Amino acid sequence: MGSVLSTRYSDKDLERFKKLILGKIEKAKHDLELIKSAYMNDHNNGTEDTAPTFKAFDEGSTVMSKESNSQLALRQEKFIRDLKTALIRIENKTYGVCRVTGKLISKKRLKLVPHATLSIEAKNMQK
Repeated sequence: MGSVLSTRYSDKDLERFKKLILGKIEKAKHDLELIKSAYMNDHNNGTEDTAPTFKAFDEGSTVMSKESNSQLALRQEKFIRDLKTALIRIENKTYGVCRVTGKLISKKRLKLVPHATLSIEAKNMQK
């Protein structure tokens, strides 16, 4: 009775990846807080300057930074979700297995993109 998933990372490897991902989730949550606090503080800026020309310019850049901040926040939230999903795959012992080829995704790639579900090979096939 061989295991259904003959191709998978060892429990020791999975444990290492789990630590890596937990660390990344912590950092990502911290970054998200920073983005959100920058977003909250945006409307306090530019109030001292009363010159109308500067004011208009300031408001334009405030709107821009609010928009890019909310984009950043959304991207960051998705990143955290992807990392949490990767943790579930670790629990299921399916982590690091390419969902297209069924082969192992290289450790090097997983260290760079810990929530990857495609090997470089599969990613190139999509192009």
